[in-house]
Amino acid sequence: MASAILHSPFLSLSSSRNPLKQRCSLTSKVQSLTQQKPQPLHFRKRTSTAICCSLQDQQQEEKSSPPPSSVAVAPEEEETSSHHELKSSELDKARKEQQQEVDWKEDEEFKKFMGNPSIEAAMELEKKRIYRKIKEMERETDGGNPVQRLWNNLVRNRLEDEKERLEKAKETFKALDLNKLKSCFGFDTFFAVDVRRFGDGGIFIGNLRKPIEEVLPKLEKKLSEAAGREVEIWLMEETNDDITKQVCMVQPKAEIDLQLEATKLSTPLGYAGAVALGVATFGTIALMSGFFLKPGASFDDYISDVVPLFGGFLSILGVSEIATRLTADHYGVKLSPSFLVPSNWTGCLGVMNNYESLLPNKKALFDIPVARTASAYLTSLILAVSAFIADGSFNGGDNALFIRPQFFYNNPLLSFVQLVIGPYADELGNVLPNAVEGVGVPVDPLAFAGLLGMVVTSLNLLPIGRLEGGRIAQALFGRSTAALLSFGTSLLLAVGALSGSVLCLAWGLFATVFRGGEEIPAKDEITPLGNDRYAWGIILAITCFLTLFPNGGGTFSSFLDPPFFRGGL
Repeated sequence: MASAILHSPFLSLSSSRNPLKQRCSLTSKVQSLTQQKPQPLHFRKRTSTAICCSLQDQQQEEKSSPPPSSVAVAPEEEETSSHHELKSSELDKARKEQQQEVDWKEDEEFKKFMGNPSIEAAMELEKKRIYRKIKEMERETDGGNPVQRLWNNLVRNRLEDEKERLEKAKETFKALDLNKLKSCFGFDTFFAVDVRRFGDGGIFIGNLRKPIEEVLPKLEKKLSEAAGREVEIWLMEETNDDITKQVCMVQPKAEIDLQLEATKLSTPLGYAGAVALGVATFGTIALMSGFFLKPGASFDDYISDVVPLFGGFLSILGVSEIATRLTADHYGVKLSPSFLVPSNWTGCLGVMNNYESLLPNKKALFDIPVARTASAYLTSLILAVSAFIADGSFNGGDNALFIRPQFFYNNPLLSFVQLVIGPYADELGNVLPNAVEGVGVPVDPLAFAGLLGMVVTSLNLLPIGRLEGGRIAQALFGRSTAALLSFGTSLLLAVGALSGSVLCLAWGLFATVFRGGEEIPAKDEITPLGNDRYAWGIILAITCFLTLFPNGGGTFSSFLDPPFFRGGL
C-alpha cells in the first residue's frame, strides 16, 4: 500500500501536475523532462544500470562507425551549388544534434536527473542548455547581416533573463541535504534506520517512538530548522515482501505549495464555472420536472408542482454542503468551490469539490465525505417521510407529479424510486390501481425529491476514484484495495450501460474520467480509524446497495424488455 502512496502523482515532483510547468518560467526542455514520471524506488538501480549499458553500446557504435565528417562526400559535378549548400546545412544540423546528444550522455547532471527526477536537477540541466545556447549566439553574432545580429541579441537577452530567474529559483527548489536531516531523527520522535532519496526530499525508514500527534509537529519543526526552510512530512506505512515498515517522507514545503496552487480551483474562473454549473443544474431540474406534469397542465400547475421539488433539492444540497464545510473547517482542510453536476434524467447528480490543502490524517479523509453523504441521506429521508405523513402515501397530494414508466426503463439505479412509489402496470400490461392509465404513477413532489436525493447520494457513494465513496474506501482499506474496488464498480456500471441504462453509462464515464485516480495522501496514515468509523462505513455501504440494487419485478419483468405502458406515450 505504501508503495502506491509514495509514488502518488500528487507527491511526484515530475508528474503531469508539475507546478514548474505552470508557474515557473522554465523553457519547454525542462517541462518535457520534468513530466517524466519517476520509476518505483526499487527499480531505479536497475534503470540506471540499463541507461549506462545503453550509453556504452551507443559509444561503441560511434567508435566503430565513421565520423560524421566522413559522410560528407564531394558533390557530383552535375549538382548545382544551391544543392551543395543545402546538403552542407543539413550536415551541420546533424553534427549539432549528434554533439548535443554526446553532451547529454557525458553530463553527470543528466544522469542524476534520469536516476532520480527532481526540480533542482531539472534546473541544472536547463541552465547548461541556456549557457550553451548563449555561446552559440555569441559566435553567430560575429558575422551575418545586421537584422540577424539584432535578432540574436534579442534572443540572447531573453536567455540571460531566464538564466537569472533560474538562479533565483534554485534557492527555492534546492534539494534537501539528507545528511543534515538524519540528525533530527532519534528515540524521542522517529527512529530512522535507513534513508533513500525521493525527488528533492527523502524517505526515512524506521519506527515511531511516541504518539504520532506529538511526533508530527516536533519532528517537522526540527527538520525545518535543519533544512533552513519549511518542510512537509508524511508518516505512512510501506509494505514490501509482506513486511510492513513505518516510513517518514520529507519534501520541501515550497514545492508542495506550488503543486497545490497548480490544481487550485478557488480562482475567479473556478467560481464562474461553479456558478455556470449551478444555473445549468437548476435548468435541468426545471426541465425534468416538466416531463412529469399531468396532461393539459397550466403554468400555475407547473409552478405549484415544481416549487416543492426545487425546495426539496435545495434543502438536500444546502444541508449536505453546510455539513461538509463545517467538517472540513474542523480539520483545517481547504475545499474548492462546489460544482453541481446537471442531469436531464434526475435533475442533479450531486456535488463535487477538491481538497486544496493537505489532509492531516485518515480521519479527515473519512469524516468529510461521510458528513456530506450521511447528511444528504438524512435530509432526503426526512423529506420523503414528511410527504408521506402529510398525504397518507407517497402517491397522494393535489399537486402530484406523474412518473412515466420510461423513467425507470433499463435503469437499475432508479429502481429504488419505483420500488417505493409502485409500478405502473403488472407483467400482463394491466394498469395497477395506484396509476393513471396513459399518464403514469402519481407521486408527491417533495417525496420525489427525497427519493431522488437518496439515489443521487448513493451514486456518489460508489467506491470509484475521488467520489465520496472512493475517498471513504481509501480511508478504510488503503489505496491498493480502493483501486480494486474502483475498477470492479466501473465494470458493474459498464454492465448496466450495456443493458440499456443511459444513467449507468453517463455516470460511469463521468466518474472514471473526471473523478478517477486517488486522493492526496494524509500526513498521518498510520493512526487507525477505529471501530466506530468502520461501523459507519458498513451502514453507508448497505444503504447504498439497497438503494441501487435492481428491482426486476416492477414495471418491467426484465431489464432487457420494454416497460408496459398503455396509451402509446
